[in-house]
This record gives sequence, C-alpha cells and structure tokens, in this order.
Amino acid sequence: MYIEGIDPVLFSLGPLEVRWYGLMMALSFLIGSYFFVRNGKEKRLSENLLFNTIFAVIIAGIVGARLLFVVTNLDFYLQNPLLIIRIDQGGLAFYGAILGGVFGGWAIARANKLRLHDFLDLGVPGLSIGYMLVRFANIFNQEILGRPADLFPFSRHPAQVYGILIGLVCLLTHLYLSRRIPKRTGVLFWAFIFYYSLLRGFIEETFRENPLYLWGYISESWGVGFFTLTHLATPPLVIFALWMLFRARKITELPERN
Repeated sequence: MYIEGIDPVLFSLGPLEVRWYGLMMALSFLIGSYFFVRNGKEKRLSENLLFNTIFAVIIAGIVGARLLFVVTNLDFYLQNPLLIIRIDQGGLAFYGAILGGVFGGWAIARANKLRLHDFLDLGVPGLSIGYMLVRFANIFNQEILGRPADLFPFSRHPAQVYGILIGLVCLLTHLYLSRRIPKRTGVLFWAFIFYYSLLRGFIEETFRENPLYLWGYISESWGVGFFTLTHLATPPLVIFALWMLFRARKITELPERN
C-alpha cells in the first residue's frame, strides 16, 4: 500500500517529533506487557519476576530486531552509520525481535533457576498484536511495500495489510489453541512460530517488494516474486518450529511458585 503524501509524523512538540511508528511500538509494548503479566499470574509466577522478564525481553528484543535489520541491509548502513540508532524511523526485523526476546527471557529464567518454556507462551498475544500494529505503522513510513500488479485495481499489493491480517490470524489461532490443547509450556509459542512463518513466508513475502536471491522470478501481471531471503529461510524455520513443538508437547507445567 502506497499513499502519496502521507505524513509519518503524528505530531510535533518543538524539536520533538512523535511518529506513528514510535506510537505503535509503544502500544505494542504496553499491550504485550499487560497480557504477559495477566497470563503469568494465572501460572502463579510472581509479579516482580514477570516485570523483570518484560524489561529484559523488550530491551533484548529491540537490540535483536535492529541488529538483524542492519545486517540484512548492511550496504546502506555502512554508508549511513548515524541512522543505525534511528529506530523511530522504522527498520526492525521481526525475527530478530523474537530471537532477542527469547535470549532475554532465557537470561531471566536461568537467573531464577526456571525453564525458558515457562515464559514463552506468555509472549504470543503481544507478538501477534505487535505485528499488526507495526505493520499499520509501516503504512505511514511508506515501507514494506508490495509489488506492482497489472491485473489488480490497485497499483501495488497492500503488503502491510497482508501483514496485519497475518497477525490477526495468529492471534485468533492462539486464542483457539489456548482453549483446546493441554496446558503445556511452550506449545503455544512454537505453534505461533510455525503458523507465522508459513503465512509470512508464503503470503506476505510473495507479494512484498524485496530483493531476490538465487533464481529470481517476478510476475509483473500478478505482482509476485520468488525467492526473497525470507522465502529461503522459511522452510528451515517451519521445520525447526515443528521439531520444537513436538518437544514442547512433552514438557508439563512446573508446580506452583511464589
């Protein structure tokens, strides 16, 4: 989706600019933290432990998201090194956020002699909602653009909208599974990684205007392109998620903690 003349700045206070992207990120953190604490209390985890985990996960997630984005766009940032810290203008890789967040959760779990899987499921609502909100902000930043398509009434695929719908499907799937499956730690998280990877890799990425690798094919009529870096990473991610899902189903919840 490309809207000509749209302003990425929500409002300004003197030299301070409040951007749509920053607002959506802040809302993502707040909503994700709310569900993390609420669901964590249902698992009888202490509030202090949950807030410490949230802090570690957010910091590590931002670092991981920015680091992966910079690495995958290294040529640009080598020429513009001062822009590396400008996360308010966009440029966060979702897989990097997940990896960083998992590392932060692992550090807190290890410090408290717990298992990482005790925290994983708690983050799924925030991840799903956060993905929707960030894709909404991408519209204002005019990034994550879809490929031009000659056979459709719109000039290019609304890739950001596809991303919003993917986040919604992941959230609804999570809510359904949380009511249907036995309560075992990690199952909901790895189910999220599985469904998200499939939908992101085969729907959003197919219509998104990203550089192609290996054998490249673009249909200008339908606005599809193969293979992007995410396309190539999707099969191993899906296989890994299935393997971890199988392992997580064997892990039962720990006894009550204070």
